[in-house]
Amino acid sequence: MFKKPVIVFEGIEGSGKTHHIRNISTYLKKKKIDFIHIREPGGNINSEKIRKLILNRKTNFNEITDFLLYMASRNENIKMLKKFYKKKIILIDRFTDSTIAYQHYGFGVDLKLINYINRFLLKNFKVDYTFLNIVNKTNMIKRLQDRKKLNRYDQFSYKFYDKVQKGFLKLARKNKKKYKIINSNLDISYNQKLIIEYLNKII
Repeated sequence: MFKKPVIVFEGIEGSGKTHHIRNISTYLKKKKIDFIHIREPGGNINSEKIRKLILNRKTNFNEITDFLLYMASRNENIKMLKKFYKKKIILIDRFTDSTIAYQHYGFGVDLKLINYINRFLLKNFKVDYTFLNIVNKTNMIKRLQDRKKLNRYDQFSYKFYDKVQKGFLKLARKNKKKYKIINSNLDISYNQKLIIEYLNKII
């Protein structure tokens, strides 16, 4: 009998988190293990509409508007997430830690406000495990340059991404038992095997 945890993949742009969550999705399909996979911002039809608005390169919202749009996108997913909570494995590409890392550590939005709204939206829905993917400046820049299309969040200064990544690491250190830090500067196949090993322990 498999456990049904909520597993989140976090990290700044170019850290490889989306690649690894897709690889895990493929692995679970082969094993015929039930799961759902969503991304934030995004997820359902309404959340994807909000995603397009947030990530549009012409968008120029202030930090509070940006934050509230992320919360609105999350709110659109809550019903679906709670429907499958503890019934299926839930994989999420970015979640509450991204909000804290980007909006608080990156943009300076009040942490109490972020935590209050997250508690209000999520209630008893909790993340069981987080894979935090970290990347150095050289690899991050190279990977972004290799992308065919860049969105608004792909075009901030490295100073901003550095603040965000340090924010992620602070969160990871506070709750070491529920985090696995993945050094995405290492060989990708090595990290794939490492993540699957940890996944099998979790489920």
